[in-house]
Amino acid sequence: MKYETVIGLEVHLQLKTRTKAFCGCPTKFGSRPNSQTCPVCLGFPGSLPVLNEQAFLFAIKVALALGCSIQEIIKFDRKNYYYPDLPKNFQISQYDMPLSYDGYIDIPAEGRKGHKRIRIKRVHLEEDAGKLIHPEGENYSLVDLNRTGTPLLEIVTEPDINSPGEAYDYLTKLKSILEYLKVSDCDMEKGSLRCDANISVRPEGEKKLGTKVELKNMNTFKGVRLGLEYEARRQMDAIAGGEKIFQETRLWDADREITISMRRKEEATDYRYFPEPDLVPFVVDKSIIEGIRKALPELPEARAARYVKDFGLSEYDADVITGQIDLAEFFEKCSRIYGNRKAIANWIMGEILAYLNTARITAAEIGITPEGLVDILKMIDKGAISGKMAKEVFAEAVESKIPPAEIVAKKGLSQISDSAELERVVKLVLSKNEKSVNDYKLGKKNALGYLVGQVMKETKGAANPTMVNEILKRDLEA
Repeated sequence: MKYETVIGLEVHLQLKTRTKAFCGCPTKFGSRPNSQTCPVCLGFPGSLPVLNEQAFLFAIKVALALGCSIQEIIKFDRKNYYYPDLPKNFQISQYDMPLSYDGYIDIPAEGRKGHKRIRIKRVHLEEDAGKLIHPEGENYSLVDLNRTGTPLLEIVTEPDINSPGEAYDYLTKLKSILEYLKVSDCDMEKGSLRCDANISVRPEGEKKLGTKVELKNMNTFKGVRLGLEYEARRQMDAIAGGEKIFQETRLWDADREITISMRRKEEATDYRYFPEPDLVPFVVDKSIIEGIRKALPELPEARAARYVKDFGLSEYDADVITGQIDLAEFFEKCSRIYGNRKAIANWIMGEILAYLNTARITAAEIGITPEGLVDILKMIDKGAISGKMAKEVFAEAVESKIPPAEIVAKKGLSQISDSAELERVVKLVLSKNEKSVNDYKLGKKNALGYLVGQVMKETKGAANPTMVNEILKRDLEA
């Protein structure tokens, strides 16, 4: 029997505010454990929460960028559960009246042209829990409550995703949009961006959803894809073997690449939600919402369309470049000072992306400035350096952070474009390679490439290849 995979994703995003969601404690990452706490985020008796305005405005900004409608009345709720990293024994969240609802993200359609729409069910604002630390080899755990109360957005999709690949594409697109909004650093290593997944399988053509399993502890987008691939296979094999799938929470073990049962899944009633008594419901002035909407930046999809229309880039190149905000900003800065956008894109898609992937850094951290890359392109245009030299200069520039023009001057890498000097070298090469000369005259045109190579060898790669070709053809055909 053939099965269909059904996936819904829950993304938790820490917002980049200076203080926590309901108190004035700082949110700086990496501080001494339990040094960023107060009676409010620790839940001391008599302490009262106050909503962080910036966190609330950031939440609206994200919701609008995802095409969501904003709730008319804003209400917070208590989600009650006990866990060692939750000092209040409840979390201030939103239950039946989320901040926003009915949004979407379009992703590439697998196996066919066009796009597939992934509906976003809700985006709501809540506070983060603390963090448990389990020292290796010890029989105890430590708790750091610095993260407790950090403003957190939960972005929940409808079960519209039908493969691990689609889940990966959705997360990549979502992260790109969030980075453009500058509301979070989206750093998964710091826990700023986390993802849980609900996955079930059902026979192809069946309308009723299967029993869902929640996956946690997937710390990379690659981990999400691998975890979903494993869990889909596990469920299909279990059903084929006559086993029953239980609604449960399972952890992804990245080392063994398997999922492990953690606990049977809770229902909403288990959390005993009720309205947060210390935060009264309120209405947001529509002018505030419209002001945020008008101030939204150009998002990746719109920027990619502009690159195709105005700069003549291919859709693929435009999508790749705009997929990372730092890469897009690098391209924009180059474009302001150099008109050949296609040449810029070629270098970004080639040398720069290769280096970023190898070094595992972003374009903001690369050791060459946009001005430096443009200098390389201008030197190529003028014939001062060859394409091969340009790659050598680029490689040294990104490592040493020395401006390309200085590298060319210091190493004497300038391309030989003096016609008299090149004619002298060509005559020398022709005199040494009579067989190749005769081969060319007999119609073996590939002999020309060999002779060009000999000239480049003689000049240690410094000869202008275009001029070398022209002089060789002229002399051979004379």
